[in-house]
Amino acid sequence: MLKLDALATFVQVAEAGSISEAARRQRLAKSVVSERLSELERGLGAVLLHRSARKLSLTEDGVAFLERAARIVRDVEEAAAELAERRGSLTGPLRLSAPVTFGRMHLGPALYPFLAAHPGIALALELDDRRVDIAAEGYDAAIRHGPVEDSRLVALRLATSRRCLVASPDYLARCGTPRSIAELEGHGGIFYAHRGVADWRLIGADGPVLVRARVALSVNNGDIMRDAAVAGLGIALLPSFIAGAALRTGALMPIHLGAEPEPEYVVLAHAERGRSSAKLRALVAHLRRAFGDPPVWDRDGISPDAASPTPRPG
Repeated sequence: MLKLDALATFVQVAEAGSISEAARRQRLAKSVVSERLSELERGLGAVLLHRSARKLSLTEDGVAFLERAARIVRDVEEAAAELAERRGSLTGPLRLSAPVTFGRMHLGPALYPFLAAHPGIALALELDDRRVDIAAEGYDAAIRHGPVEDSRLVALRLATSRRCLVASPDYLARCGTPRSIAELEGHGGIFYAHRGVADWRLIGADGPVLVRARVALSVNNGDIMRDAAVAGLGIALLPSFIAGAALRTGALMPIHLGAEPEPEYVVLAHAERGRSSAKLRALVAHLRRAFGDPPVWDRDGISPDAASPTPRPG
């Protein structure tokens, strides 16, 4: 008789691409994972995985078995979650990915009351500015800022995100305050590396505008972008949840050109597997309440469009 834990381990190994990573995700010894796989193969009378020192891959039988095995594991997990929900409790593991800056500044503080209210949930939160492959890397969901272009994912909006072009008073004094799109293109830009392109997408009176400035810095972290702008390195396009404190103190000044950045949202994205789990639905509802509408980061004083920089000679 096949055991559910052996099925779940096989699915984890197939998704992780290695026994070591599957063991890490399940918090098991590698020997336990290997034995479960061997037990499953003996029970099926089939080899599911090709194992070598460098690579692990599915056999033809493994590929055929994986889809149904994954479906069985998901169905059991969802059934257990539904029963827990009926009893008024949420239990079990929950693995999330989130951007470093947003996770540190806003997600963490919002999560603590949720975990206190649901002590049966074992949350694994991994902060990483890269776009993780949610299904392939074994995440239940990812918090993301900006558009979700992967058609395999379901994106649930958590909060609005307002962005603004900003620069330090020192930079504007040295290089001048741009007053048009044409002037903006002559400035040094601080760009988010994971977008893959060094440009700013704005919405003007006549529609979308693509602005390409000189690259002063390209980096994959919002904290570094803000700090570089404060240091006077160039102009950055930052969300208010990152730039808000620096705008309030005057370390950064907003730049207004009659064109606004494209609207974005903070979302929770999960793999398209039918309806989301009870834990994810509860988490989404909690985060929406915690962030608010408008979100807390736009209710604490100066917002990106509340003030204009002091005119300086250009």
